[in-house]
Amino acid sequence: MGISVQNVDKHFGSFHAIDNVSLNIETGSLVALLGPSGSGKSTLLRMIAGLEQPDSGEIFLTGENATYRSVQDRGIGFVFQHYALFKHLTIRQNIAFPLEIRKAKPSQIRHRVEELLNLVQLRGLGDRYPSQLSGGQRQRVALARALAVQPKVLLLDEPFGALDAKVRKELRTWLRKLHNEVHVTTVFVTHDQEEAMEVADQIVVMNEGRIEQVGSAAELYDSPASPFVMSFIGPVNVLPANAGILPRNQGIQGDRVFLRPHDLVIRSYATEDTVPAKIERIVHLGWEVQVELMLPSGRGVTAYLARQDFDKLNLERHQDVHIIPKQVKTFPEYSLN
Repeated sequence: MGISVQNVDKHFGSFHAIDNVSLNIETGSLVALLGPSGSGKSTLLRMIAGLEQPDSGEIFLTGENATYRSVQDRGIGFVFQHYALFKHLTIRQNIAFPLEIRKAKPSQIRHRVEELLNLVQLRGLGDRYPSQLSGGQRQRVALARALAVQPKVLLLDEPFGALDAKVRKELRTWLRKLHNEVHVTTVFVTHDQEEAMEVADQIVVMNEGRIEQVGSAAELYDSPASPFVMSFIGPVNVLPANAGILPRNQGIQGDRVFLRPHDLVIRSYATEDTVPAKIERIVHLGWEVQVELMLPSGRGVTAYLARQDFDKLNLERHQDVHIIPKQVKTFPEYSLN
């Protein structure tokens, strides 16, 4: 086992940041801690790193109890959102710094630095300073520096949060490829659902200091364990059960119906399984089209259509149509209160 968190609790004053959390992360896996601000994901990551101490519970790294070990003794590589590079040092010197602290031989340092510059695709830029690199390049340097000492575990706290959308997309792909090469047990914190789903082997969804569900992107999307997970992972329509989205409400348990926009079919004709709706707005998003509809009950609902399906239907604003959900989910324990 790479990382094992057992019954960990953490308070900051009266705020209960981590509420009796247990989590196992396999050696060599790439795991995302996903959740909104204040969910506890960064606090959990910092406790794994040793930057915060739990009030109770234990943390094991590669099978050994590391709960009270210092940061330096944990074999951790940590990457922050804002790079934390030394501005007065070159890229090569930044990467070499942790090796120099550990008094590695100069020949070993030179070899390792060049190896890492190649690994993070910055060969030939070693003599530049951080200010001479782009944000994406600086983050790669931060990752190379974290990998310099060959850590057992790599932790990343919102590593791409300070970058623009295009660069984030590029670095997500790069991080996944990098992990496939180095196979270091990696945990990264993000509030970006798409980022977690694209990069991670497993996603840990957190909310209010607790773990809501752990699973692959497909498992979380298709089989959410709670209303929070379904609402947080991917787009969803949340409607009262009596909103009129279903032609028959028999068998519905719970106060609300959860429906993915991709699971809403639009037809130009009525059948016994459809309900009427009026198109309020059409938003073109490139390869897909977002159609916002109004039900007779006055409730709004959103559908996503592939561009080719939209073109076949020849839909227009204010058009009367008929809709049918392919799949809905309810949570009997969830109420409107």
